[in-house]
Amino acid sequence: MKRRPGDIEAQKDVIDALATAIHGLRSGDEVRAFLEDLCTPAELEAMTDRWRVVPLLQEGIPYREIHERTQVSVTTIGRVARTLDRGAGGYDLAVRRSRGRTG
Repeated sequence: MKRRPGDIEAQKDVIDALATAIHGLRSGDEVRAFLEDLCTPAELEAMTDRWRVVPLLQEGIPYREIHERTQVSVTTIGRVARTLDRGAGGYDLAVRRSRGRTG
């Protein structure tokens, strides 16, 4: 990831502004259009790869089997697993919300 010199608080402010922009979108179609404009095809592929393996990891499926099913690299699967264990909780929250559960 590219690192830019500067104030960490300024970076947090930009992330907050991005989160607010996404939050203001009103449908899946709007979010999709925003993501397609914001991200390169490679960035979208990386994000969708990560998202595809989340439910499989939550089911306890072994990394190699996830790789065989999805063709996502074992390295990426491991990174997602670490984030599920030690991240900010965003994956879990998004999964619950996408399944219609709140909280």
